[in-house]
Amino acid sequence: MVGWLRHQKHALGSALRRLRAQPVTTLLTALAMGVAISLPSGLYLGLVNLSRLAGDLPAQPEISVFLDARVAAAQQSAIATRLKQPDIAAARFVSRDEALSDLIAAQDLGDVTTGLASNPLPDAWVVRPRDTTREAMMRIATELSALPGVAETHLDSQWADRLQAALALGRAGVALLAALFAIALVAISGNAIRALVLARRDEIQVSRLIGATDRYIRRPFLYLGALQGLLGGLAAGTVLAGAGLWLRTPVEHLSGLYGSSFHLLPPSATEIAVVLGLTTLFGWLGAWLSVTRSLRQVEAAP
Repeated sequence: MVGWLRHQKHALGSALRRLRAQPVTTLLTALAMGVAISLPSGLYLGLVNLSRLAGDLPAQPEISVFLDARVAAAQQSAIATRLKQPDIAAARFVSRDEALSDLIAAQDLGDVTTGLASNPLPDAWVVRPRDTTREAMMRIATELSALPGVAETHLDSQWADRLQAALALGRAGVALLAALFAIALVAISGNAIRALVLARRDEIQVSRLIGATDRYIRRPFLYLGALQGLLGGLAAGTVLAGAGLWLRTPVEHLSGLYGSSFHLLPPSATEIAVVLGLTTLFGWLGAWLSVTRSLRQVEAAP
């Protein structure tokens, strides 16, 4: 065990020395990896923030039932009776005067409504079904819209459903993009390591002559690939941090115009650790593939 640890320490030290010996190449490789990683990571963070915005929606969607302006008392009674059936969890009547008062208070439209000859808003019911699946909501909305005296029904969760569907599509796109950039990350690391292996062809051949195994020769290059991947992850974090600072003020200004306190959240410690771990793994994988192939070429060379 002590000998194995000594070999690992020696390989890691050799990899660090090679990184310090070529600072410009190391920096450019890290930047190339960082840019490749930052795009899917940035899209993922955008989806996380949009999901948080969507999570502020009411836990249980509702159906708005707008009554006809000339609805009869008997029709109102029939509607109220229907809303007392077991499939309705709660129903709240909102008179046209109450709706106008709420609108004026929420949107500060006092000056606009002063000149209105009459209240243009209808009476309405706000209904919360017990079963909030989309199929059940559509069925109840259809039944309520067919009642005499009902002018229109509106599912308040329709736009949220569309947002969730768009978020699901975005997650699938981010997963596909991340897979493509993972392949690019492996290729970047592999090409950088391959150039180093071929440049040390003579050194590798001499090491084989004195008994060094391919595992021993490969080990420093694997550490080098892992370190390059780690540096690429740190570079991606720097890019994302700069983008977050750049966008924070415009996002807060836009949310303030809509009366919201929404702001961009930075990645969590777990997400940062996952990105750094994956970039290190992909850097190591690219190095392993490149070194294995390059060692075979060195062995086959005359």
